[in-house]
Amino acid sequence: MATASIPSVPAPDHWEWQYLNLMRRIWESGDERIDRTGVGTRSVFGAELRFDLAGGAMPLLSTKRVYWKTAAREFLWFLTGDTNIRELCRQGVEIWTDWPLDRYRRESGDPIERADFSKRIVEDAAFAAQWGDLGPVYGKQWVDWPVYEPAGEGLFRQRAQGVNQVADLVQSLRHNPGSRRHIVEGWNVAELDRMALPPCHKTYQFHVSAGNRLSCLLYQRSCDVALGLPFNLFGAALFTRMLAQQCDLEPGELVWMGGDTHLYLNHGELVEAQLARVPSCTATMEIVRRPDSVFGYRIEDFEVSGYAPQAHLSAPVAV
Repeated sequence: MATASIPSVPAPDHWEWQYLNLMRRIWESGDERIDRTGVGTRSVFGAELRFDLAGGAMPLLSTKRVYWKTAAREFLWFLTGDTNIRELCRQGVEIWTDWPLDRYRRESGDPIERADFSKRIVEDAAFAAQWGDLGPVYGKQWVDWPVYEPAGEGLFRQRAQGVNQVADLVQSLRHNPGSRRHIVEGWNVAELDRMALPPCHKTYQFHVSAGNRLSCLLYQRSCDVALGLPFNLFGAALFTRMLAQQCDLEPGELVWMGGDTHLYLNHGELVEAQLARVPSCTATMEIVRRPDSVFGYRIEDFEVSGYAPQAHLSAPVAV
């Protein structure tokens, strides 16, 4: 699709121009490639965005609506360690439904509609157990990374409870803030082939400054800029805010780094429409309750203000 009609706009102070300029760079000069999904992408390798979280600011795009409650529900679900989509579907969150749905259609031959599949997942526990599990994706690795111990000569067994990286991170931030090991990792090489989708936002590293500001660097190995990145930015900022509250720190900076950073070729209409828009607001968020643990947050604890985005833009998800 031609892109000559897209205006080239200088980057003023609004943070969102970083995102739009990255989108423009990929669409106009990215390397066109055939990808795993068969859809095809335009891609750059290595990208960076930075966002200051001071004053309650949150990286919510204004040039299209980002359904932040959906993103927050997904992130809270990660923290439970659950890997079955049933609870997400129960809340009306369909972010992960396409992967189990695709497997069910292939293996059963049933061309069931997505809404009917999701409804059955919620209503039928046995069906959900058989078809709704994603394998050991994000939350499993974050709160229950498997650990093996000797069980006789040449034998090993898995411990009932693995490493809770998030709980360990909270303790590390509280008691050893100067550490360079404040990391939550999702890339468990031994279990990648069991995951519906290997982790894209794979590594979170945190840093406490001398001024007690907590910053987060998120490294994302693979990034769908149009659909995935807006959720990933919000999720990382939310994680940082929750940790800061739990550890009596102030939110600092969110630094996002992308490996294969791409736009799908069938996202052209969205890209053209979004690049024609101008950022219009900056959202803020308040956490209205401090639970006893980072695992105790509820969706009702988050209040977003000042978010008046432009109209929703949609595009198909590549599975």
